[in-house]
Amino acid sequence: MNGSGQESTHRTIERVARESYGRLVAYLSSHTRDVASAEDALSNALVAALTAWPRDGVPQNPEAWLLTSARHSLIDLMRHQKVAVASEPTLLLLKESVTEAPMSTEFPDERLKLLFVCAHPAIDPAMHTPLMLQTVLGLDAVRIAHAFLVSPTTMGQRLVRAKTKIRDGGIRFEVPQERELPLRLDAVLEAIYAAFGIGWDDMAGVDQRGRDLAEEAIWLARVLLELMPGEAEVRGLLALMLHCEARRPARRGPDGRYVPFSEQDSQQWSLPLIEEAEGHLAEASSRGCAGRFQLEAAIQSVHAERARGGRTEWTAIVLFYRQLIRICPTLGTRTGYAAAVGEANGPEAGLVVLDGIDPEDASAYQPYWAVRAHLLQRLGKTSEAADAFDRAIGLAEDPAVRQFLLQRRG
Repeated sequence: MNGSGQESTHRTIERVARESYGRLVAYLSSHTRDVASAEDALSNALVAALTAWPRDGVPQNPEAWLLTSARHSLIDLMRHQKVAVASEPTLLLLKESVTEAPMSTEFPDERLKLLFVCAHPAIDPAMHTPLMLQTVLGLDAVRIAHAFLVSPTTMGQRLVRAKTKIRDGGIRFEVPQERELPLRLDAVLEAIYAAFGIGWDDMAGVDQRGRDLAEEAIWLARVLLELMPGEAEVRGLLALMLHCEARRPARRGPDGRYVPFSEQDSQQWSLPLIEEAEGHLAEASSRGCAGRFQLEAAIQSVHAERARGGRTEWTAIVLFYRQLIRICPTLGTRTGYAAAVGEANGPEAGLVVLDGIDPEDASAYQPYWAVRAHLLQRLGKTSEAADAFDRAIGLAEDPAVRQFLLQRRG
């Protein structure tokens, strides 16, 4: 195969890996009850594909090829470890399913099934979301660590410990009882939203992986809604993500320039997505139990009104943030509240809110410094604003965002 053909094949392998990773790990894990081994087997299958596909051509069903190769890898691994007797039930399961039969759809989606498994109460709750992001959605420790404001090494060690506990503790990879689903729902919602947030950050640039991840999160929320249609927070999360997704076309100028939310052309926002989001939010609100995601969706709903009326009701946004902080006083929520107060009541009031946040907690949180720089600049405190801009610029990973902040600083 010539160079261009190999490059095309490698791109195909990357695409299949990106689209199928979580689904394949989930399916393999459901049989082996060993997440780490499933990931290793899939990695071996991808390495084998890099050799076989350029030579033999891309198979008609690439995902089935990877699944079959990974199953064989698992069988070889178990035999190599000389645990054939102890692993006999698993080996039989794998042998019986080596054919390219379609994966089970007993649960709406194997990835959703594994999300609920990873939310098992025997696993450290602090590791539910990171474990789901890596195991189900295929994110590496570096990207997960960035989202949780810890070092990649620390996050990697935590993930290894969590997977070891799953294996050694014999945590069963089976669909939880229906009565157990609501008890694990919050962790699943958190993971889906975290995936969307990571993808949303990537989507600011040209990285297709970010766009795919955000779309995957929305799709998982839709499937989850099919499974649990009566849960208001599922609708709240879907509404929140749809509102954000509706603004994707306006986030960049034609030249790739970063466009801040306040300067976006609201006529570029997707009205069908906004209308769908509003429908889900209205249905969730009718159930009379406002949770975190419903409140965040309500904030985005007020912002969306700018597409119709041309203005933003900041007072309403501040009220929603106050309710949100009572149930979810995260760093991101408090920073957003400060920005909203700054718009509704003036920059001094916004800075008072920011000053109530522990500087140690916010030291590596880029949005905090960007909001602080903006409020200080509005007050004419040029020197202090420049220092805050420098911190925000240093923490910004997107080159276009850095360029925007540099221009504002100047």
